[in-house]
Amino acid sequence: MIRGYPHHASIWPGERLQLHVSTDRPRFRAALYRWGDGFEPVMRSDWLPGKHVLDAGPADDWHWPDYSLALGPSLRSGVYLAQLEDAGPRPPRLEQDAGAALFVVRAAPDAGPPPAIHDKSGPDAGRRPARRLLYKLPLATYHAYNRSGGDGYYPTAQGAGMPLGARVSLRRPGGGIGGPVWGAPDHYDCRSPRQTFAHWDARFVRWLERSGYAVDYCTDLDIHADPALLGRYRLLVGAGHDEYWTEARRDAVEAFVEGGGNVAFFGGKLCWWRIQLVDGGTALACRQDGPQDAHDHWWQPHGAARPEDSLSGASYRHGGGWRDGPRQTGGFRVQDASHWVFAGTGLAQGERFGHDTWPPLAGHACDGAPLAAFDHDSGKATLSAWCDRAGTPHGYQVLAACHLDRHWQDLPPRERHAAREGIHAATLGIYQRGGTVFSAGTTDWAQVIDGPRDRRVERITRNVLDRLLA
Repeated sequence: MIRGYPHHASIWPGERLQLHVSTDRPRFRAALYRWGDGFEPVMRSDWLPGKHVLDAGPADDWHWPDYSLALGPSLRSGVYLAQLEDAGPRPPRLEQDAGAALFVVRAAPDAGPPPAIHDKSGPDAGRRPARRLLYKLPLATYHAYNRSGGDGYYPTAQGAGMPLGARVSLRRPGGGIGGPVWGAPDHYDCRSPRQTFAHWDARFVRWLERSGYAVDYCTDLDIHADPALLGRYRLLVGAGHDEYWTEARRDAVEAFVEGGGNVAFFGGKLCWWRIQLVDGGTALACRQDGPQDAHDHWWQPHGAARPEDSLSGASYRHGGGWRDGPRQTGGFRVQDASHWVFAGTGLAQGERFGHDTWPPLAGHACDGAPLAAFDHDSGKATLSAWCDRAGTPHGYQVLAACHLDRHWQDLPPRERHAAREGIHAATLGIYQRGGTVFSAGTTDWAQVIDGPRDRRVERITRNVLDRLLA
């Protein structure tokens, strides 16, 4: 058995990569790959002396033996996999809970303009905007669900694991790949566990690079540590599941938007828990225990008292979740077919989309806006008169909505409603506050555009990215 983790999950071009590795074999080596439109081999290290070290707990720095690898200064920004080999070569796999570590190479601050980019795939093939977008990985969320050393924030049995609100370490196997993950398998893709890079982010990254977009990469904790990095970009993009946010990161993203920057969230359960970096930035703390289980809920008045709606326009508490098994939805119903988001899709007013995709577009976790009514005949969704008190930004527009019926497995409590009460719906929406913020309202957007393609979902994605990069 061989396992490992990076000392820092984000590095600069030319910086040495530090890996911590434990193996029961006398030697090992690391094969590095960049993930783009598939795996791109980068280098393979020399054989290194192996050492076996015991596991620690989920809150601990595991202090495994440290190995330093020299990386070239010309390394492109991207998401990289360190495949750990203690015998012969092994083909890289994104879906593995041991023997691999994930890290990001950021773009050097003095990186020049990107070359002309052309998309050679699909019916919309052509020139893509040359400006680079910044794609962010949700490292904190990966580690919140990482079970290396125990159960962390999500115990598998009552009374097992750590008490809610305790810290989880970033210095242990896992964090996107290479560790066990909490949660039920996805009925629509049981190969990759949810809360890993493979399940959502890898798909969106592959689609971006295949489609010809110029992309730089970072982690959420890079934005926390260096808010100024956002100022180099016109557009910040995230996908999948991005649940755990620090205040510094949220401050940085909101300031970026107020200063004219654009953000596109192709995900769900966004900014649900507030976290703190502790132990010198090597661990995360989140107070999920206490009265009403809400010390670090962003929206609760006795929690952070800062509703996540004001960031993205939507919140999980107005939407809902589906943990396991097949799900059925009526799809997203178009609210304004004339909006530029729907240009070229052929979608008409009230028409639905995403109901017959694999998986259904309304996914594992859905964010919504507070609705007063949803007409099932016309598909018309009406924002609540008190939506501003829930944090909905001024001028927020619901562009499409998918009603989540009473069979939905999780319909959370919220202002004025107990759990399962009121109207819950996944909402695709947009607003402007200096810059523009788009939110798709579902974790599974990445799976739909990377799978057997729904051209309408793909066209919406291109419309959003092209417009917000222009």
